Amino acid sequence: MKKIVTFLSIALLSMSCESNLEDLNTDKKHPSSGSVPSSTVFAAAETNLIDQMVNTNVNRNVFRLLAQQWTQTTYTDESNYDITTRKVADAVWLRFYFNILNNLKDAKALVNAEKPIGTQQAIEKTNKLALIELLNIYAYQKLVDTFGNIPYTESLDPQNVNPKYDDAKTIYADLAKRLDAVIAGVNTSAGSFGSADLVYGGDMAKWLKFANGLKLKMGLMLADVDAATSKTMVEAAAKGVFSSNSDNTALTYYSNVPNTNPIWVDLIQSGRKDYVPANTVVDLMNNLSDPRRSVFFGQLNGKYVGGPYAAGGNYTNFSAIGDVFQKPDLEGLIMDYAEISFDLAEAAARGYNVGGTAEQFYNQGIKASMSYWGVSDADITAYLGKSSVAYATATGNYKQKIATQKYIALYNRGFESWTEWRRLDYPIFNVPANKTYADIPTRFTYPVGEQTLNESNWKAASTAIGADKVNTKLFWDKF
Repeated sequence: MKKIVTFLSIALLSMSCESNLEDLNTDKKHPSSGSVPSSTVFAAAETNLIDQMVNTNVNRNVFRLLAQQWTQTTYTDESNYDITTRKVADAVWLRFYFNILNNLKDAKALVNAEKPIGTQQAIEKTNKLALIELLNIYAYQKLVDTFGNIPYTESLDPQNVNPKYDDAKTIYADLAKRLDAVIAGVNTSAGSFGSADLVYGGDMAKWLKFANGLKLKMGLMLADVDAATSKTMVEAAAKGVFSSNSDNTALTYYSNVPNTNPIWVDLIQSGRKDYVPANTVVDLMNNLSDPRRSVFFGQLNGKYVGGPYAAGGNYTNFSAIGDVFQKPDLEGLIMDYAEISFDLAEAAARGYNVGGTAEQFYNQGIKASMSYWGVSDADITAYLGKSSVAYATATGNYKQKIATQKYIALYNRGFESWTEWRRLDYPIFNVPANKTYADIPTRFTYPVGEQTLNESNWKAASTAIGADKVNTKLFWDKF
């Protein structure tokens, strides 16, 4: 994958986009042809998007905690489901709408103003617009999967300070149509943003695989609420998804500030000694003697010891976060081959025609994850041969088998891990003191800013989804 090292200008642009919620109401940066290159604005949006999915800043990304991959030893508010004190929801909302979607809107305007010379440039312009649209779809899906009903048809309009909230399932349907248009319109014989695309270097064949992967994932999200649509989407996407770890969607970070992985910033640069692996994931992997433990966790007196979820404790009494996750140049993943393989396993188990069996894709997912983290072939084979791991003999129905191994493979992918737990209901999570299993968050509450600045639409949305509570289930979460 082609990358560029000059993140500095992008970081500065990202910083210039920081603002408060009131800035959403002012069109301060309406782009015009020749003002800022479309590639710079696109790169800023792409970086902001992946940074938001990757970071572990307690003020704007607590998904590793909600997924019980990590827990806090000192300040345990978020592990105990308090996302209001630090206004986490407000920060997530702002990041997506302003730093990501608004930048993509500006990039689109700049590309539309470009006047290509010749056929090749015209095709590249079309590909640029397709890539912008693809990231738009991804961002809106993440917002829906976080909050439920959200501003969509009236979002990003600086003249409309009180946008209505659209129905989440209706948004999904529209996003699916937009995604089909992107897939049909991509021309893999030409590039797009070139080196300004910090993920695939403008390689549209790679982005097309990502688009099909997104369609596969969105289709599965609908499986329990619209089985027919789910089957159609998944079967159409399956033939065009990732085929190896080389297809993974990742942003390369570097060892020098400001181009480092945000996790390094949050854990090392800040000197934070508060996060440790949660006993939820550590105990699960201990029971399976999973060889990825040596990568995911540090050892404590020759053992892997998880912190009791949400209970706090002395940082030194538990295993540390694995060394690899504390490196400044760890790449930031937002979709990978293992994840896609488990999606195909689930699809096959549901009876969809995706070109293989559930067991084949299940094994493929485990192999892909272990290979990515450097596990030897011999250890992979031994692991797959365990009765507690083998698809035919592992505990539970297909959801439990697949969800358990997928949960492990999604370690350090907090949002996706939390989403898969909400959707498949496995593995079984731990319950903090004075809480019940039903209290575990299944969504974010709407931002405080929306409750005060857009009150009537917030009230309507809250009523429509059932209640603005963290344990209100989203439309696709039926079981």
